[in-house]
Amino acid sequence: MFITNPRTTRSALAASALTAGALASALVLSACGASPAGTQNAAPAAKPAEIRLDYATYNPSSLVLKEFGWLEEDLAKDGVAVKWLFSAGSNKANELVSSNASDFGSTAGAAALLARTNGVPLKTIYIYSKPEWTALVVPKDSPIKSVADLQGKKIAATRGTDPFFFLLRSLREAGLGQGDVEIVNLQHADGRLALERGQVDAWAGLDPHMANAELNTGATLLYRNIDFNTFGTLNVREEFLQKYPDYVKRVIAQYERARNWILENPDKAAEILAREAKLDLAIARKQLTERTVLDKDVGPPNDKLRAALEAVVPILLSEKLVPADADPKAALAQLLDADAAIAAVRR
Repeated sequence: MFITNPRTTRSALAASALTAGALASALVLSACGASPAGTQNAAPAAKPAEIRLDYATYNPSSLVLKEFGWLEEDLAKDGVAVKWLFSAGSNKANELVSSNASDFGSTAGAAALLARTNGVPLKTIYIYSKPEWTALVVPKDSPIKSVADLQGKKIAATRGTDPFFFLLRSLREAGLGQGDVEIVNLQHADGRLALERGQVDAWAGLDPHMANAELNTGATLLYRNIDFNTFGTLNVREEFLQKYPDYVKRVIAQYERARNWILENPDKAAEILAREAKLDLAIARKQLTERTVLDKDVGPPNDKLRAALEAVVPILLSEKLVPADADPKAALAQLLDADAAIAAVRR
């Protein structure tokens, strides 16, 4: 049995009456379009003055987006500008994000993990393709017939990119390491030229340059393994994601639009790629139709991407690609963020 103090009851009733009166006043003020004393109207949602993102020949969706101006069209109503920056490789895309020259960068998943491990504050928010964009390439009529035959040979590769990690994983599978070969650090297009000129024995290739070498010089793919390719990922500066999450979703939504357009218009997409990369149309078609998967395991970052990156972690450590005190496992735990893509895809 509860005993009520009459004085306490009277005080509670008075307070309740004051609260009800204040609420009534607030409702009247709200109906008149005014704000209650001591409060302010809700601030408008934050928006950037400009969104900066990269485009790359290894990322066909970015080329389609840039071609048709869909992102510009969507953001124009908010007065937000769009700036496109060219990436020659994942390493260049990471440099743009790291230097705050770009808000978004498209890379291989392994390159994003390397950057995050080395302190670049980026998040992987979207998978734009599941490519077989890299393989080990040798010249026509090369005496090299297996990965094991690469011991003691010169191999061109772009450090910090998927071809670089593909090379290291392939060597490791064959019982070799970095110390068993001479890796010549060249940007992708320069690696192809070095192979053609006989300056290196092999090249960790990247499309469309790899398809170009096959069709125009008779180069052959010494070793292929799509599972050693670590997806095409769209990354964003973590600060940008925190400040402008709605705009991140809108970028992803336009990426989805571009991906679906390519699936519906592969010939036209190949024409755009050929023009942007200055390629023969046959080379562009080879890249898009044979080695770029756009309808499977793409969209929000998923368990398959995580598994592919987990396989890269020991290589980062054993090959000393990160500082001794770095923690790639912790970086991977912080890297993937699927929320924005899940929301964008559901729109």
